[in-house]
Amino acid sequence: MVASTFAEAAEAIVAVGRAFDARGWAPATSGNYSVRLDDGSFAVTVSGWHKGRLTPDGVMRVDAGGASLDGKRPSAETALHLSLYRRFREVGAVLHSHSAQAVALSRVFGGDWAIRGHELVKAFPGVTTHTAEIVLPVVENSQDMREIEAAIAPYLARETPPPAYLIRGHGLYGWGRDIAEAERVIEAAEWLAACEVAERSMRREA
Repeated sequence: MVASTFAEAAEAIVAVGRAFDARGWAPATSGNYSVRLDDGSFAVTVSGWHKGRLTPDGVMRVDAGGASLDGKRPSAETALHLSLYRRFREVGAVLHSHSAQAVALSRVFGGDWAIRGHELVKAFPGVTTHTAEIVLPVVENSQDMREIEAAIAPYLARETPPPAYLIRGHGLYGWGRDIAEAERVIEAAEWLAACEVAERSMRREA
């Protein structure tokens, strides 16, 4: 599913940036967002913009190889977005959040994050019961996007790929058929991260 025009995609990306910033999911200039366009290009956030003060000028177009189509400089992590679009033709939007809870969990977990017994897992695409176990991969951070792509690739190649993944010490990536679904995936994962942190704290204090 794709956005019909760049203007529509830019407006949606600006709205997500402001919403994520208000929730504490986009501190400083962290986070990046993208939408697939109907001409085969992609709308992505420009590097260095504070997402709470994002305007349409902070959104640009790149081609399928990540090259700028309007002279602006895309986020360094655009390659991670494009790798998801190449693998999943149905994906129409990719969002990256950076909450304290998700980053903390990614640093605490020695392996992947298994989510069990939560009603909210039904917010993830294709999940219909709270008894489902959802495993979100946790991969190591790198300044070389090719290393992150290689680390997450085996998970994405599974018969049932995850709806999101964590980069250790960095944040959360989620995607969907459109920006509304991607935002729902991120919102669910961020709430579950906050709940996991709270539950771990309460168990220590009990």
